[in-house]
Amino acid sequence: MAMRPPQYQISRRTRLLIPVVILLALLLSGFGALVSLYTDVLWFRDVRYSQVFSTVLGTRIIMFTIFGAGMAVIVGANLFIAHALRPQFRPMSLEQQNLERYRMAIEPRLRLLILGVAGLFGVITGMSAQGGWKTWLLWRNGVPFHVKDPQFHRDLSYYAFTYPFQRYVLGFLFTAVVMAILGSLIMHYLFGAIRLQTQTAGERMTAAARAHLSVLLGVFVLLKAWAYYLDRFGLVFSDRSTAKVAGPSYTDVHAVLPAKTILLLIALICAVAFLANTVVRNFSLPIIAFALLVVCALLIGGAYPAAIQTFQARPNANTKEAPYIERNISATLAAYGLSGVKTTPYDAKKVVTAAEVKADTGTVPNARLLDPSVLADTFTQQQQVRPVYGFASKLDIDRYAFNGKTQDFVVGVRELNDADLQGVQGNWINRHLVYTHGNGFVAAPANQVDGDGGPIFVSGALTAADKKATGEDSRTVISVDQPRAYYGELLPSYSIVGKASGPDREFDRPGNGGGQDQVNNTYAGKGGVPISNTLRKIAYALKFREPNVLLNSAVTSKSRIIYVRDPRKRIEKIAPFLEVDGDPYPAVIGGRIQWIVDGYTTSDGYANSQPTTLGEATNDTFTNRGTASQPQAQVNYIRNSVKATVDAYDGTVTLYAWDEKDPVLRTWRKVFPKLIQPKSAISAELQAHLRYPEDLFKVQREVLSRYHVHDPQTFFSGVASWSVPGDPTTPKSEAQRPQPPYYIVAQSPGDTKASFELITALNPINKENLAAVVSVSGDPDTYGRFTVLEIPSNTVIPGPNQVQRNFTSTADVARDLTLFDQGGSRVRFGNLLTLPVGGGLLYVEPLYVQGEGQGSQPLLRKVLVAFGGKVAYQSTLAEALNQLFGPGAAALVTSSGSGASPSPSPTPSPGGSASPPTTNAAELAAAVKDIQTALDHLSTAQKNGDFAGIGQAQADLAKAIARFQNAQKG
Repeated sequence: MAMRPPQYQISRRTRLLIPVVILLALLLSGFGALVSLYTDVLWFRDVRYSQVFSTVLGTRIIMFTIFGAGMAVIVGANLFIAHALRPQFRPMSLEQQNLERYRMAIEPRLRLLILGVAGLFGVITGMSAQGGWKTWLLWRNGVPFHVKDPQFHRDLSYYAFTYPFQRYVLGFLFTAVVMAILGSLIMHYLFGAIRLQTQTAGERMTAAARAHLSVLLGVFVLLKAWAYYLDRFGLVFSDRSTAKVAGPSYTDVHAVLPAKTILLLIALICAVAFLANTVVRNFSLPIIAFALLVVCALLIGGAYPAAIQTFQARPNANTKEAPYIERNISATLAAYGLSGVKTTPYDAKKVVTAAEVKADTGTVPNARLLDPSVLADTFTQQQQVRPVYGFASKLDIDRYAFNGKTQDFVVGVRELNDADLQGVQGNWINRHLVYTHGNGFVAAPANQVDGDGGPIFVSGALTAADKKATGEDSRTVISVDQPRAYYGELLPSYSIVGKASGPDREFDRPGNGGGQDQVNNTYAGKGGVPISNTLRKIAYALKFREPNVLLNSAVTSKSRIIYVRDPRKRIEKIAPFLEVDGDPYPAVIGGRIQWIVDGYTTSDGYANSQPTTLGEATNDTFTNRGTASQPQAQVNYIRNSVKATVDAYDGTVTLYAWDEKDPVLRTWRKVFPKLIQPKSAISAELQAHLRYPEDLFKVQREVLSRYHVHDPQTFFSGVASWSVPGDPTTPKSEAQRPQPPYYIVAQSPGDTKASFELITALNPINKENLAAVVSVSGDPDTYGRFTVLEIPSNTVIPGPNQVQRNFTSTADVARDLTLFDQGGSRVRFGNLLTLPVGGGLLYVEPLYVQGEGQGSQPLLRKVLVAFGGKVAYQSTLAEALNQLFGPGAAALVTSSGSGASPSPSPTPSPGGSASPPTTNAAELAAAVKDIQTALDHLSTAQKNGDFAGIGQAQADLAKAIARFQNAQKG
């Protein structure tokens, strides 16, 4: 007799241990969720927006309950029904004998098993559903757009708010019915209502099982009929058009739409056939009906539209698609806020006189020499004060009144940068209790430099001695009453502030001398969550995985914990329905540093509008290099609906409705009635610092590059399309990304005064010459006004990349680039600005030189300008303009303080570059020798790790370069 293989059984102890381990894992997971929930409650109370937390949490619970319970009921009820309809007597075939063992094992625990399976499906569905809380709230609170789509004549709110929810419900019901059908099939088979092994076909399924499954299949086909009904409205988002535009195409309207209607009727007939099978009890009729539906779906829904597309639409696309292209153009311009934008022909001059340049009083004197993306190292070296401070890798541009007129400034906050805390200095106490905040708002006029090519600071010094040493006390134009920054872009994840007694602990600033090394302070603001009891300390110790929060004696009942400190993340947490601009910027409002953040409402449900991928449209050289990236989400509607401020000292968040007519914003204001203040609450001082948002402008320029064309025939041909040029200042070692737009103070053609603008250049598609210059005003009086200067197709003006190649191929520039890029230093090109001046286009680009050693900083050494194909290259903007246009062109630049007084320069040569001035050969040779000597010393010091020697060599190199430049002028 054959021996049976040994049976391995799990021990009783192991059987008991497994559920205990699972239970502990669930408890730990649940406990972590409870800690997160509790700390979120405390945080929202601190920021005084508990309504947001409670509304979102309540909606998530509702969604979880409704859809989770719905799935559980549908699946569970059908499993119970299938079991209840089991046959009392089953033929004892081999198949049934094998199944009997499973039935005997399951039957005693069947009710519990069904409830468990239904509960599992319910939990999974509920967890998925609660993530759709935004869809639910938009459906429940949607307001009308008061605009109807041209095909179905429904208000656009249906497509933005109702249609997505209907689709969600349909998907849920489809899933629930499919799960019910599969579960019922298994249950019917297990208990003998469906038999695969039988003598006659009629015995394969009982009448009760046939009726049950017929009802479920009938419901499924009814849902398919609803899907066909919704598909009709979904055509407003179709991408079938030969013209590559969104919305119903010729084929959609003349073939797909009728096909969907016919299929809807057939699906209803098919559903009736399945439901009738509960009485007829013969699958022949529903099978025939279902086969008819499948065949019609293939022929009417697939083959017929394909034939129309192939034989009618595509061969005559320019005429057949014209009315639908027109719909798309109109809807797209409206959806992206571009309906009123018109192009202006701009036949750019290639030659202008010095007098014409001098007459430009709004643009040329304000030409920006300081690039905020380059100067972070300069600000750090000259304004860091202590190694624990730092500046963001990309500074910001804002404007203030200076000498009686608006002036743009490069601005930044001297923030705490704990990344520089090393060794013993980087312990937990220093990182979270001592070094808690930044201190100072640092600003410098964007169009001026000092004698060394560095910024001229007008604010930011921490002590009176510093102000006197830098001359800031004689020129301060930005007064800051509260310079401390506990909220910003570089600060650590959390800090614990406040004290019960004893001396001040938080480092505030360097001392004033006389033996005073530093000044400490204690936070006195209202920001931060009080950790006044043991429960809160335990919660935050668990949240940040740091026992010192609970154990350190300096954490007392008077302490507060400050976290979620980044302005963007703070806004995103308080207003989770907003997309937030990638570049918050600081401004001084009422004597306090305020971070200003732009918020966008977006939608992918604007009928007939062309979708755009937000992350791709906003990507440029600065993305993830000082500017946060946007999500890779498809949108076809966007508004800058909210302006928000975050107080840098106490973290107070204030949201203002900027576009109060935006239907999406009006819907969210119904959801959160106390969250957003009206536009009228914006103070005049704050409004003076609001900018046109950069990410919105980048999306709009992407749209305008194609949708500046309004004629359907021309649009279809694509010959007039534009493209965003690659950034010409990208180093050769990096892949070129799109050129960012730039904030400037300039006077657009036809204006009577300068305004604060955001400007960009555009190329013709697949070409490098200039096609257009697009700018938008950020001033309160003209906010949002676009100026699109279109270059006629018969006029060839060099584009940014062509101008950059002209710059670097000029003999003087090429020679200096070789010199500056030798060991120990490198060249950094600043922003290449495209400025409408004198009826033509002036390009201005600063050139910086930066050492390679530790503590080096970029300083302005040269300025390149170009106009009409000619290039000038000098040490100052004034000299370059006089060289390019002739003496007197830079009179206003000189009087405004930009650069040194210009010296006489020769007239530009017809070949394109200005003729180089004669030089003193002996002085030039000596300067070159001194430069080489300084570079040798620098290389030696770097190899030896001699930081003092590096500093001395860099100073010698700067002096030698200055002598070289003076020799050139001679």
